[in-house]
Amino acid sequence: MKKIDRNGRNPLVGIVLIIIVVIWTVPTFGVFVTSWRDSRDIYASGWWTVLPHKAIVKSGEIELPADTDPNQPIEIEGTTASFEQWREGIELSDGRTLRWYGNKRSRKIEIFERKWVGFGANLTLQNYKDVLSAGTIKFEDAEGNIITRQGNNFADAVLNSIAVSVPATIIPILIAAFAAYAFAWMDFPGRKPLFIIVVALLVVPLQLALIPILRDYTKWGLNGTYLGMWLAHTGFGLPLAVYLLYNYISNLPRDIFESAYLDGATPFTTFVQLVLPLSIPALASFAIFQFLWVWNDYLVALVFLGDKNRVVTAALAAMVGEKGQDWHVLTAGAFMSMIIPLLVFFGLQRFFVRGLMAGSVKG
Repeated sequence: MKKIDRNGRNPLVGIVLIIIVVIWTVPTFGVFVTSWRDSRDIYASGWWTVLPHKAIVKSGEIELPADTDPNQPIEIEGTTASFEQWREGIELSDGRTLRWYGNKRSRKIEIFERKWVGFGANLTLQNYKDVLSAGTIKFEDAEGNIITRQGNNFADAVLNSIAVSVPATIIPILIAAFAAYAFAWMDFPGRKPLFIIVVALLVVPLQLALIPILRDYTKWGLNGTYLGMWLAHTGFGLPLAVYLLYNYISNLPRDIFESAYLDGATPFTTFVQLVLPLSIPALASFAIFQFLWVWNDYLVALVFLGDKNRVVTAALAAMVGEKGQDWHVLTAGAFMSMIIPLLVFFGLQRFFVRGLMAGSVKG
């Protein structure tokens, strides 16, 4: 028998959830840290080195006299050893390590000590500036070579994604709310067959409609426009929106509708003043789904918008192809693409669970 605490919670569930959170969070945190690191540091060490840790670091140098004979045993700070031993490094009693630098003619000894390092050293905003830039960017690789690249103008891509995502989220919410209210509380001919058709559209593959819609858009001059994107995402998102909102609105108390009708309220007034305020959890839940779907969409944007008004996903894909080894630029672009969806989710997350549970419990 599994042990369950007094509140009815299974400790194993908590452990599994913690593991899942760690698995998802650690790579995200790694992308975030890498996006702030200098390009040379990224090639030289892992992102975790910015965290406090003990490492062997160079703390000084010793210049030996010019007449020092490397072919004979050499005494340094009370320790005598051959050139080969000094070249490999010798640890002293105080914890320091002395190592001969270069060949026999250098006469230079480097001192290394184990110290606490990290604490976010060498973090910079330059990566984000380079990503947002539309001009020429320069950085230094691990070998010290100056690399020149053309900026991807990621700032315009972010603005284009906002211009696509916000209307493509608001429009289907408004239409679906009206439709769900009608299906739930209004009697009209063909209500049930129409609702069945709407639910059936949930299983229609998105790819099936791309080519026919593209032909119509080309004929009507909508291809490559924001309006075309709004209409496409509205059509693709409406079945889920209507179904989700119907489950919620249909479970609102019948008494409030009867009271409103007795007071002389029209269906439109009832919808605006009663249904919409009471349906905020479901509306917010769908808004999260729709916004994340539209923001992260690549296929629809590639087919209907193209490179004329490149969105975030298309800009990231172009960066991977053009700058596949420039990790400081790629991680900065990747994290910028995550910022706005995270803000939307955390801003609406208090309604998220209530909206997901819409219509799941009756009585």
